[in-house]
Amino acid sequence: MRCSLGPHLAATSIPRRVILLDSAVLKRPGEFERILVHEVFHFAWVRLGNPARRDWERVLGAEVADGARGELGWSAEWRKKKLRASVISMRGAAWRRYVCESFCDSAAWMFAALDRHDEFTLAARFRRRRREWFERNLAGPVRI
Repeated sequence: MRCSLGPHLAATSIPRRVILLDSAVLKRPGEFERILVHEVFHFAWVRLGNPARRDWERVLGAEVADGARGELGWSAEWRKKKLRASVISMRGAAWRRYVCESFCDSAAWMFAALDRHDEFTLAARFRRRRREWFERNLAGPVRI
């Protein structure tokens, strides 16, 4: 199957249960793992349930209130930069898309076993909060 993903390196179709990866992800060590984990966690997001998704949303809301800059992946970061206070307070579509992408980028940061990446720009104190959330909500301590 030949597919152009445009500027993206991957795409996921939840209804079709398909993940498409651009071959470019194989050119940089660790990129395949990071992007694959991100895409797999889109499936986890839809199965997570509303209470856990809302709780993740609260974590991000607290970060915004604390003035957190940066993210754990490009997918969330460009969405975060475009957010307006009104969209956040009303839980608009742009906010909800950011929340999902941030969840997936955070999972990739945790589970892809990369120590560093140029897309990991979120401050350490916010990373700790996210790790704690994953440990509380996804079956105990996370070991990498």
